Amino acid sequence: MAFDGSFTTISSPVRTELKIRNSRFIGSAMPVRSREEAMEAVARIQKEFWDASHNCYAFRLAPDGLQYRFSDDGEPSGSAGKPILFVLQQRSLLNVLVVVTRYFGGTKLGVGGLVRAYGDTAAAALDAATVVEEFPMDRLRVYTTYEDIRVIRPLVERYAIRFEEEYLDAVRYVMLIRSDQVEPFAAELTDASQGRAGWVRLDHIEVS
Repeated sequence: MAFDGSFTTISSPVRTELKIRNSRFIGSAMPVRSREEAMEAVARIQKEFWDASHNCYAFRLAPDGLQYRFSDDGEPSGSAGKPILFVLQQRSLLNVLVVVTRYFGGTKLGVGGLVRAYGDTAAAALDAATVVEEFPMDRLRVYTTYEDIRVIRPLVERYAIRFEEEYLDAVRYVMLIRSDQVEPFAAELTDASQGRAGWVRLDHIEVS
């Protein structure tokens, strides 16, 4: 199947906490749309947990996950940021930042223990999140006669993410629709109205 520009992300910020051998591990996961937004979120969490031992993080960005970043924030190299990033990669999540905050509890975990702790905390946070798929969108203007409204309005309702309706010399809709649904919508529009209804694309909205 051809790539349609869609990707999997999370819908809203979540936070969970694990206690592992006396250390507190707080996992904060959130959707982000750019490197700048991700780093601003990291800075906010660092300020919130200013007294923590470490605030380690990783993020991946759409469209292909090749733009990413991770940080061990003072933990042994490869023991924190990479395990968080691996969880994001394993779940094929994009436009997601995960920060794992650690309050050291006095017991050293070793590199292997840290890898598991940071990975498990990232996974717990993402388990609590709602996973959603985002798609490129198109905004269309649709027009139809008053006579055809009884068949066209249900069609618009079925395909539109949201729409506005206007009654002038003809009935007009401005609708937001998934880009991959424009072609089948247009075909049904023509069939349902026997060619009397029409549409134009106002703009295309890429997910990012």
